[in-house]
Amino acid sequence: MQKERIKRIGICADHGGFELKGSIASFLIANHFEPVDFGAFKLDEADDYPDFVIPLAKAVAAAEVFRGIAICGSGVGACIAANKVSCVRAALINDNFSAHQGVEDDDMNLICLGGRVTGYASAEELVLSFLNAKFIGAERHIRRLRKIQDLERK
Repeated sequence: MQKERIKRIGICADHGGFELKGSIASFLIANHFEPVDFGAFKLDEADDYPDFVIPLAKAVAAAEVFRGIAICGSGVGACIAANKVSCVRAALINDNFSAHQGVEDDDMNLICLGGRVTGYASAEELVLSFLNAKFIGAERHIRRLRKIQDLERK
C-alpha cells in the first residue's frame, strides 16, 4: 500500500490575522498537513496584506502548494488581493457549507478568513472542510470555470 503524501498548504496573514495564522498552522500539523508560511513572520501593525497574499496566491496558481489560506483582519482585503492573481479562485468564507461547496462546485483553491471576526474553533472547522473537499467536475461547473478562464486570458 502506498503511503499518502502530506499535502502542503500555503498560509499567510498580516497583523490582523497574525494570531489566527499561528493557531491554524498548528492545527494543520495536527491534522497531517504541512503548512508553508508566506508571512508575516512577526507581528507588525504597519504591514500590508498584499505583501503576503500575492506571493501565496502565486504559489497556489503555480501548484507549489495544494491550497492556500489567507488571513487579514476581515478577510476582505486578502480575498480581493488573491483574486487578482490568474488561476486563483479565492473566497471569504464564514460558514461550513461554503467552505466545501466552493471547492466542490467552483474549484476554490484559496480560502480567506478574518482574523478579527472568525473564532479559532470556527476557523478550524472551515479550514478542514475546505481542505477535505474535492472538485466534483460536473459539466456545468467546468463550463463556468472556462468562462472565468477566458476572462483571465483577455
